[in-house]
Amino acid sequence: MKITSLPRYYRNIRRWREIIQILRRYGLADWLSTLRVDFVRDWIKDDQGVPLASYSREARVRMALTELGPTFIKLGQVLSLRPDLVGSDLAAELQSLQANVPADSFDSVKRVVESELKKPIAEAFDCFDENAMASASIGQAHTAQLPDGTRVVVKVQHENIRGKINEDLEVLAGLATLAERMPELAAWQPRSIVDQLSRSLKRELSFSQEQANLLMMRESFKDFPGILIPKPYASHSSARVLSMDQLEGRSINDVHNRELFPDLDLDALAHRVAAIYVDMIFVHGLYHADPHPGNILIQPDGTIGLLDFGMVGRIDDGLRGNIEEMLWALALKDSGLLTSLIKRVGKTPPTIDDSLLSNDVTDLIATYGSQPLENIDLASALNDLTDILHRHRIILPSQLGLLIKTLVTLQGTISKTSPRFSLLEAIEPMFKKLWRSRFSPSRQIRRMRRLYVEMEGLVEKLPSQISSVMELVQSGKLDVHLTHRGLSPSINRLVLGLLTSSLLLGSSILMASKVPPLLFINGGPLGLQDLSLIGLLGFLFSLMVAFRILLAINKSGHLDTEYDEHDWNP
Repeated sequence: MKITSLPRYYRNIRRWREIIQILRRYGLADWLSTLRVDFVRDWIKDDQGVPLASYSREARVRMALTELGPTFIKLGQVLSLRPDLVGSDLAAELQSLQANVPADSFDSVKRVVESELKKPIAEAFDCFDENAMASASIGQAHTAQLPDGTRVVVKVQHENIRGKINEDLEVLAGLATLAERMPELAAWQPRSIVDQLSRSLKRELSFSQEQANLLMMRESFKDFPGILIPKPYASHSSARVLSMDQLEGRSINDVHNRELFPDLDLDALAHRVAAIYVDMIFVHGLYHADPHPGNILIQPDGTIGLLDFGMVGRIDDGLRGNIEEMLWALALKDSGLLTSLIKRVGKTPPTIDDSLLSNDVTDLIATYGSQPLENIDLASALNDLTDILHRHRIILPSQLGLLIKTLVTLQGTISKTSPRFSLLEAIEPMFKKLWRSRFSPSRQIRRMRRLYVEMEGLVEKLPSQISSVMELVQSGKLDVHLTHRGLSPSINRLVLGLLTSSLLLGSSILMASKVPPLLFINGGPLGLQDLSLIGLLGFLFSLMVAFRILLAINKSGHLDTEYDEHDWNP
């Protein structure tokens, strides 16, 4: 810990204590659930009076994050995008996280709007609804009307949210640093998760990013029929205020109401929603990443409106090629190819068991590869895949984790509209089209152009780099540094063992030479006489250190284990 970090930890100590108290409160159910004394288990309850011990661990994690506030809710939402890290069960539970944040007063909203737009709110808008239509962790939404009569939705950031989030991010950074030192938590890569959360929150704290996403999506899909994306109004927007078109329509969950949608073909609607997202993902490489029912509106004529573009996913050519190859391996039922692709795309630990991973992938293909396409539950298949990754500690790129979460959410949304429809039915024709385009002349030309640029750069740099190395060799300045990650503890134990042996030998000589001060001059228990006090203290201390070294070696698992050549990994 750096000295410069002390003021920050001191400033946030109250928040640390609050976090620990809440985590302990929900963690009590871990041992309460093992007790057979019902009245003890019933002492600790949630707001509805339900004992915490009756909830699953995943549900208690979600409840604790909800109680901790907006920043931790966002942390849970970031973790929900990483089922490869936390497992599919916890990721699915965290997807239901919602911020129950009360709306700011209209006076606070007015101050923020007027401060950002540099004009009175009555001048900026003909009318502005003082009651918020929704309130989330970062801001709240109001309906309003521009001077030209356009109906808009205005998102306004909560007045003091920046200070609260920055304080919580500092606390989380400290917790992540501590968690990295704990083996059972280090596998989750807590600092990486907090860094990702910090970047996500900083983007959300500026509505300018969402405004840019809206403009980009409108431009990309302006010619796509039957889809509406809100238009942002730059003149009435800023980093903390965002004005955009108010889309009419009802949530996709309401399409079963025949009074609202008497002539709507639900199967055709499911196909169109799936086609929109498949085109976004696999053709444009730019997609709306939060397709839950509240963000998909259906108008009476079947037009689809999309809301909330704070989260947008992107897929580059490299990742798209890897996805295509994975789909091809699934189609061929080639477990070996799929296993190698998973290892290539993800970050694998050095201790991974290749044979066990291959067996798990083979079981996955055997389970879903034998089913008809229309019967495959895509959400279950993806969850099983992420469970395999989680079990083998394989970490996916954040882009791929977001894509998996989007597909799982989309499958759930479509299933509520048309239970018989599978998202794979929409992906299959696109996959065949993508595989044909993989070998198209235009794509091969792009690949050759990229390869040429990379080779040209390499050819330009290589002679000068070789020349530099040769100059170092001729001048005798070329140094080769070898490191061994596991050598430092071994060296420390070896040095401590030598010092302990020396101390033990020296203490024995002192006792044998009867170096004063002496104990038991006139005789003592067990026949002890003229025992050197200094020698005795040194002897006892050396025994304690030797015992400590034995415990450390035994804890590392290498006290009685035979030498394995794989243990030495420079």
